[in-house]
Amino acid sequence: MPCPAAVRKQMMRMPSAYQSVLEKFLVVDQILSEFLLTKEELKDVMRRMQREMDRGLRLETHDEASVKMLPTYVRSTPEGSEVGDFLALDLGGTNFRVMLVKVGEDEERGWKVETKHHMYSIPEDAMTGTAEMLFDYIAECISDFLDKHHIKHKKLPLGFTFSFPVRHEDLDKGILLNWTKGFKASGAEGNNVVGLLRDAIKRRGDFEMDVVAMVNDTVATMISCYYEDRSCEVGMIVGTGCNACYMEEMRTVELVEGDEGRMCVNTEWGAFGENGELEDFRLEYDRVVDESSLNPGHQLYEKLIGGKYMGELVRLVLMKLVNEGLLFNGEASDMLRTRGSFETRFVSQIESDTGDRKQIYNILSSLGVLPSELDCDIVHLACESVSTRAAHMCAAGLAGVINLMRERRYQDELKITVGVDGSVYKLHPRFKERFHKVVRELTPNCEISFIQSEEGSGRGAALISAVACKKAACLITP
Repeated sequence: MPCPAAVRKQMMRMPSAYQSVLEKFLVVDQILSEFLLTKEELKDVMRRMQREMDRGLRLETHDEASVKMLPTYVRSTPEGSEVGDFLALDLGGTNFRVMLVKVGEDEERGWKVETKHHMYSIPEDAMTGTAEMLFDYIAECISDFLDKHHIKHKKLPLGFTFSFPVRHEDLDKGILLNWTKGFKASGAEGNNVVGLLRDAIKRRGDFEMDVVAMVNDTVATMISCYYEDRSCEVGMIVGTGCNACYMEEMRTVELVEGDEGRMCVNTEWGAFGENGELEDFRLEYDRVVDESSLNPGHQLYEKLIGGKYMGELVRLVLMKLVNEGLLFNGEASDMLRTRGSFETRFVSQIESDTGDRKQIYNILSSLGVLPSELDCDIVHLACESVSTRAAHMCAAGLAGVINLMRERRYQDELKITVGVDGSVYKLHPRFKERFHKVVRELTPNCEISFIQSEEGSGRGAALISAVACKKAACLITP
């Protein structure tokens, strides 16, 4: 790319209309260049992540570590001989899913999994009211689902995917550390989540359920993808939020007794940065997003990546460009000035534009502005800058996890599969390729495959329940 001085010389010989366009692009480019991360910077993020992971695993530093590295008590993966009907619940955002999972035998693959599910929307008052209100609503949804499928008379084993930071004391007992993703239900933090669910089911009294396992959505995704590929030992979500889990050597998990084998660890890496590790990477837009969020000062890494924040980051960038007179003739609509008006799905749609700018024009028009072609191109660049940084930041985190796994196993080369779920990963047109490319660049001694999870959260919870039930049966059977 020519240097700015050379570009300016060329501009002197151009008609003034072209000069102003190029000048505008140079200034825009300079503003957006803040989002660019060099390979060295990404390596630095990766090393900082690994340091916090180590601190999270150690007993003496766990409490102050930003990356909590929570043991999940998931030690076994499905082997294929677990069969039966299971109910799976999936709570991780504003939608709540109930799923009936039939695990049956299959001659070729060992076992097959069939699912039926129903989605329920969680009302705002249940998200921000009391724990009792939230779990009563969940029990009501389960009751409705059992009625729909005529299975209320059955007492099924239940696997609960609960995608919030939890300190597990066993597979079916976990204390909620803190709410994220806009949830604020009082009386839940510091309590056993499975206990809250069991109490709500008891209060209803119209069905019985055996809650055998509670897992995080990353863990459920990993187990679900393991069903497709036995090399899958990492699970990751890039959706509303962002998190990862992986199979860690038991000798390094100091929070749980025992040195033999491996246990799945839920990193809760969304909180990375809470000890200042990301201060030199956070921009003015990130600080505004954080300050106006429900949890200022928390989940700082997640706020650089997650779909809950991506659209708002772009809106703040656009407002900066408007205020600098570089976009929409320096005038923004009331709608564009409104926090939350620029949805993350707009970022995906704008980057999917085929070049005729129609998609971009329609989105901006719906926000009350009438853009020129140049405006459309600048908005496209802003979206690209924010989403590319998100993909690269996320890649640095995953590369940290995978490199650590290779070192822990004393392997010169590691062959591994990563199971991934989440709306940003699945629906953004370029996120996946940008993310994969940087992960591979930062893990030179690893051969990495990626599997996109289908119905991972529910199916994975059911498969973990199946393993738990089979183990319990083995313990009971003489």
